[in-house]
Amino acid sequence: MKKQKTEMTRRGLMKGAAAAAASAATISIVPSHVLGGPDRPAAPSDTFGAALIGCGSRGGGTFRDLSGKHGLNIRDLARCDVKYVDKCDNKKIYTDFRRVMERKDIDIIAIATPPHWHALISIAAMESGKDVVCEKPMTRFVGEGRAVVNAAKRYGRIFQVGTYGRFGMATSKGTNAMTRKIMSSGLLKKTQAVYVHRGGLKVKQWSGRVDLAPQPVPSSLDWDMYCGPSPLKPYVSRRTGGTHRGYWDYDGGGLGDMGQHKFDPINFLHGKDNTGPVEIETHAPPAHPEAAGMWGWSKLTYADGFTLVVESGEWGEPSGIKRRHPTLDELSPEDQEKIKAMPDQGPLVGFGEAVKTRRQPGGHAEAAHRTVCIMHLTNISIRVGRKIKFDPVTEQIIGDEEANRLAHQPMRAPWHL
Repeated sequence: MKKQKTEMTRRGLMKGAAAAAASAATISIVPSHVLGGPDRPAAPSDTFGAALIGCGSRGGGTFRDLSGKHGLNIRDLARCDVKYVDKCDNKKIYTDFRRVMERKDIDIIAIATPPHWHALISIAAMESGKDVVCEKPMTRFVGEGRAVVNAAKRYGRIFQVGTYGRFGMATSKGTNAMTRKIMSSGLLKKTQAVYVHRGGLKVKQWSGRVDLAPQPVPSSLDWDMYCGPSPLKPYVSRRTGGTHRGYWDYDGGGLGDMGQHKFDPINFLHGKDNTGPVEIETHAPPAHPEAAGMWGWSKLTYADGFTLVVESGEWGEPSGIKRRHPTLDELSPEDQEKIKAMPDQGPLVGFGEAVKTRRQPGGHAEAAHRTVCIMHLTNISIRVGRKIKFDPVTEQIIGDEEANRLAHQPMRAPWHL
C-alpha cells in the first residue's frame, strides 16, 4: 500500500472495546464483537457492521451471502464503487475504498471488484481490523497472494474467497475420501496420480478484444481509480463489467473467472493447500500482450509426481492423459495401516462461523492462494509461450526472468504491495 493510505487507515484501527498489542514488528487488531478470544466467543445474535466494495452484477449476491449462506446478522452500512462519482455522499456511498476503511463501525468487508483490486483492498481491510470475504479469483498475480496471506496472519483476520467446492469434498466418502487421506498424509513421497479436469472455463467467452477504438469516459466513472494499480489505458467499455475478464490488466480470461471454482476442490482433494506445482507446460497459440485468448491444455506437475491436467474443452488437441487415482498399494504395509487409521475430514468451518468463533475458515488465505496460483502459472506459461519451472517455497519462477516478472508484477504508482 502507498504510505499515505497506510498512515490513514492506521488512524482508524482501534474500536472502542478492542485491545491492541503492539511491538516493533506487529500490531494486532481485535474487533469489539470478538473481543475475549476462546473464553468469550461472539454470541450468534451479535450484529456485525458490513460494507460492499464493488457493486456490479456479482456484488449484490456476494453481500447477500453474508446474511444468507454465512448466517451472519449484519447492518448494511456502506457501498463503494468507482462508478458512483455522481452518487457519492460520504455517509453510505463512496467511490474511494479507503474512506470505508476509516469507519470504526464496520466489521466485515465484502469485495466484488475486478481482481486487480482484490489484493490491495483485502490487505487494507485486514490492516484496519476488518474480516474479508472476497470474490474469486483471489488475486491477479502470484506475488499479491503471498501479501494477502501475510496480512491475514499479521492482523489476525478472517479471510475467505467466495468458492466453496471443497466444503462438499470434505464430507465425501469412497474414492475421494481415500485420495484425500493418502495425498494429505505426507507418507506418499512419489506418486503417479493424475487428475484431469476438462472444460467449464469459459475460455472463448472471456477472450479479450483489441480492435476497439477509445471511448469517452462516462461522467459517473472514476476511470483513473478503476485502473488503480494496473496501467492507465484509454477507456473502452469492454474493459469494465464482466468483459474485464478478457484483459491481463484486470483478470486472467476464462481461467480467472472459473479457475478458482474448479481447482479449489482438486487442491483440497490432493492435499496441496501448502504447496504448488514445480513445472507447468501449456499447449496454446502465441498470446496477445494485452488480451486473454484461446488455449488447449495445461499440465502442472508437483514435486511428488502428482500431475494436474487442465483441458479448456474449447480449443486445441486434447492432452491424451488419463486420470489415475493414488492407491494404498503405493505405500508400505505399515503406512497403509496408518492411512486406514486416519479419521475422516469432517465439515469445514464456513466464513460466518469463523467470524463468530475466530476459527480458521475452510477456504482460508493460504489455501486460496495456492489454488489461484494454478491459474496464474498456467496463464504465465501461455503468455511466454514455453514451459516454466516454479519453486513453491520461494514462489519464484526459475531461470526465466520474463516469466517471473509476470508472477511478481509492478503496480502503477502510487499503489504498491
